[in-house]
Amino acid sequence: MLVVGAGRIGVGKAQLLIDAGARVRIITSEWLAAPPEGVDSIEQRPYRAGDLRGHLLVVSATGDADVNDLIVAEARTEGIWLNVVDDPERSDFFFTAVHRDGDVVVSVSTSGASPALAQELRSMIRRLLPSNLAHTAERLRADRTAVHESGASSEGIDWRPRIRQLLEQGSAERDEGASRRR
Repeated sequence: MLVVGAGRIGVGKAQLLIDAGARVRIITSEWLAAPPEGVDSIEQRPYRAGDLRGHLLVVSATGDADVNDLIVAEARTEGIWLNVVDDPERSDFFFTAVHRDGDVVVSVSTSGASPALAQELRSMIRRLLPSNLAHTAERLRADRTAVHESGASSEGIDWRPRIRQLLEQGSAERDEGASRRR
């Protein structure tokens, strides 16, 4: 994956890609934000025609309309998926506002209409979610593994009662811990 531009938004998009497991290359004429943790390679120079070659997905976060025009043209010619920040009409995909808690991922999108709205909705949803989602997912993974190891299928199981039990246990443990701290 390639990110062109290293301002706050470009670095943020690079970090999201890295967090999702991508190997990210950054090309930027100047650093306006600290490089993200885990970036694969960095080239400090202006974008040049041909830079997109070999990439499946590119983010253009240059803040320069002329450079973005060149990147859009090259991406279209090469058949590369492109996200042009702040230009949903020329983007092939959009980033979502993501909340992660272990293996549980909640993602909100406005299809590029308003990233700020997606972020606000994500924050609202995060406040409503139980705090023990990661633990619940780990326990359910172990339960499913035990079913599979016994030679049975987990497809016909109604997991909802077990999920509620685990979520309630976590809620009770959280309440008990809060009582002890008082």
